[in-house]
Amino acid sequence: MFSGWGAEQTRIAMTLYTDSYVIRGILTTHQRRLSDVLNEADANFLVLSETTMDALGGRAARHVAPHAQVNLAAVLFAVASDSVVALPELTTPKVAETTLISIPPFSVTGQIHLLPERDIQDALQELHGRFLPVTDATFWSDVLGEAPVTAPMVAINHARAQILSPYGDRSPGD
Repeated sequence: MFSGWGAEQTRIAMTLYTDSYVIRGILTTHQRRLSDVLNEADANFLVLSETTMDALGGRAARHVAPHAQVNLAAVLFAVASDSVVALPELTTPKVAETTLISIPPFSVTGQIHLLPERDIQDALQELHGRFLPVTDATFWSDVLGEAPVTAPMVAINHARAQILSPYGDRSPGD
């Protein structure tokens, strides 16, 4: 909670995906990590600078503005342009689980990080936060014809997500 206090402000370039738009911009913050920015936001929105907003699905609509206020409830997931290494002294030991996340109209595969020594069902019950980090992520939308894109980390909107874990090339019950 206090990790950003006293820190210099930094600019985080990010891409926010909503149901209808891809919004790119810069956020000035004391936080280092995108997941911290999204989870520790006091307001229900972010104000970005140097913004562009493109319609999803190949539609030609593009909007450009010096600033944009983006409603966090509308954000399906966010991707930072630069990766940030976690500070070891601020991390909690966790176990990576391969996961498929459905956030219609998108799908995301990657690693979610769960508390160790727990049954997977219990560990999923203990997931918390407005946005959950997914590392080594790939996201796409078959419905919109959006090709797979890889990213070191994607922060998914927990309230909009269906999480299947562990995920692999097998049917349930196998």
